[in-house]
Amino acid sequence: MNDFRVSAVLFSCEMNVVRSAMAEGWMKHFHGRKVYVDSCGLQAGEPDPFAIAVMAEVGIDLSKHKAKTFDQLNDSSFDIIVALAPAAQFRAIEFSHAQAIKVAFWPTTDATAEYGNRERRLDAYRAVRDYLRDRILEKFPV
Repeated sequence: MNDFRVSAVLFSCEMNVVRSAMAEGWMKHFHGRKVYVDSCGLQAGEPDPFAIAVMAEVGIDLSKHKAKTFDQLNDSSFDIIVALAPAAQFRAIEFSHAQAIKVAFWPTTDATAEYGNRERRLDAYRAVRDYLRDRILEKFPV
């Protein structure tokens, strides 16, 4: 299956406020209404101001993103689930078990684990943002 020809993509991580939210933002930015895009986490976390800030730097607004879990998804008809954390990969496989949904695993650094001053933390978030942009453009070219 050519990844670009997908019509519905789900990104998943642990809290649905940094990695999967960023990936959802990028995918919508590049593919707009051509592809249905959603994201979820193992838990629904609180908005992350660093994620919102670094995505705003590239013109993507995450401020209205509402974190949700697999159980809170409005749709379950995805062509592919892209898991960005190991635990999310296991849950994605479980979620897709009874359906014909491909599961991909893109190991992605957890920027929230970075400590230090504000700029050092923002740099960690920027690295995740840029990694996700590059992977999405590679797998789902514009």
